[in-house]
Amino acid sequence: MAGNIHPTAVVDPAAKIDPSVVIGAFCVVGPDVTIGAGTELGPYCMVDGVTTIGRDNRFYRYCSIGGMPQDKKYNGEPTRLVIGNGNTVREFVTLNTGTVQDGGATTLGDDNWIMAYVHIAHDCHIGSHTILANSVQLGGHVHVGDWAIVGGLTGVHQFSRIGAHSMTGGNSSLMQDTPPFVLAAGNPCRPVGINVEGLKRRGFTPAQVSALRDAYKIIYRRGLPLDDARAELRARQQAEPEVAEHLQTLLDFLDVASRGIIRP
Repeated sequence: MAGNIHPTAVVDPAAKIDPSVVIGAFCVVGPDVTIGAGTELGPYCMVDGVTTIGRDNRFYRYCSIGGMPQDKKYNGEPTRLVIGNGNTVREFVTLNTGTVQDGGATTLGDDNWIMAYVHIAHDCHIGSHTILANSVQLGGHVHVGDWAIVGGLTGVHQFSRIGAHSMTGGNSSLMQDTPPFVLAAGNPCRPVGINVEGLKRRGFTPAQVSALRDAYKIIYRRGLPLDDARAELRARQQAEPEVAEHLQTLLDFLDVASRGIIRP
């Protein structure tokens, strides 16, 4: 293991580090850190807290991983950060541990692309295959679904949710929930349609894209109260079984939209 650790790095002997892990110059790794096979830490990375990192992740220089929550209620509890496999985390990214007020963990799934200067606050839950572009700032307790793309310089209010397969344009200000499959942008962030190109790239059929466009119109174009829109979407599930799974993803999201959803 010593051959993969730069002599200037400071690694606590209690840390659980796979022998294949590469740790660059001037890194600091704390005692409660676990790092899986094939992961690389670039120069000047700091990894501390109760942090578990999976396989084949790459952290570029100056990342701060597992720092304590920026929450005045935090009182030193042993909360966690859990990171999956195959993530790319670029320069100056900060990922904080969770708080006891919300399950005690911050999580990052698999195969995410986290660009420079992104901040992922305490108790955030990021799915898999997401892209968070440069300088995205996530407040505490934010949830980001699989395959979502968040444009650069976007700020996301605490407790907001970003649905799977959605895309948010750069410089957006997101104060409420963005439903799955939706394309959105602006300050305040507003829906502008369905993320058609993203869905096509992920293998959605023309019929499925068309059905999701219709679902968007039900939610946003017909002036229906949200309860009525959900009822119509459930009826569509019965009539269009080939898109029932995707409509269920949308319904599950709307059923727990406690902050409300973004509006035109």
